[in-house]
Amino acid sequence: MTAKERLRELVDGLDDGQAEAVLALVAKRLDSPRARALAAAPLDDELTTPEEDEGAREAWRGYERGEAITAEQAKAELLG
Repeated sequence: MTAKERLRELVDGLDDGQAEAVLALVAKRLDSPRARALAAAPLDDELTTPEEDEGAREAWRGYERGEAITAEQAKAELLG
């Protein structure tokens, strides 16, 4: 199931009040300075190496296995 399909299922389950609240939140997020800056930012056109791609895939597999740490844990390790 795609993200859009899951989103449609969630939206279908909302009552009108919930839908209005979610709509206001989404509209606010899409019209934020951050959203406008991201929309205007150039695409990253720097190619990655096969080694970088494999490292990213392995990192994602680790995340899926529950091997991720929080930002606070990472900060503590780095500044430790």
